Amino acid sequence: MPSKAPTIVRDIMSRDCYRVTGNTSVTTLAEGLALHRLPGVPVVDGHDHLIGFISEQDVLGKVLESAYLNDEPPLVRELMRHEVLSVMPTKSITDLAQEMLGAKPKVYPVTEQGRLVGIVTRRDVLSALLRMRHA
Repeated sequence: MPSKAPTIVRDIMSRDCYRVTGNTSVTTLAEGLALHRLPGVPVVDGHDHLIGFISEQDVLGKVLESAYLNDEPPLVRELMRHEVLSVMPTKSITDLAQEMLGAKPKVYPVTEQGRLVGIVTRRDVLSALLRMRHA
């Protein structure tokens, strides 16, 4: 018997996701992005409340500058974006896909009452839509 096709973000989100705090160095962040193969990550406080987002694009120039000048890179809090597009775990995958047509983030933090509970990527949504189509 085939499994039920995913219909909401909770069905496809990554729960144990990479995240950083504002005190994380940009070098540590860049290493984590490479290791986890993510284009960006949520920034949280000590209680996992979402406070920002930072992407490869946000840090590329600073990592290059730090490598060239051999100096200490800035902290995430100095470069992160404070306005973050996030989604609820109960959001419909098709509704999120519609939003993604206009909004450009590749990674969306998933939050409940301001706390980070996971992430969902455009790739996750695309894969879910394909599974829904074949279900």
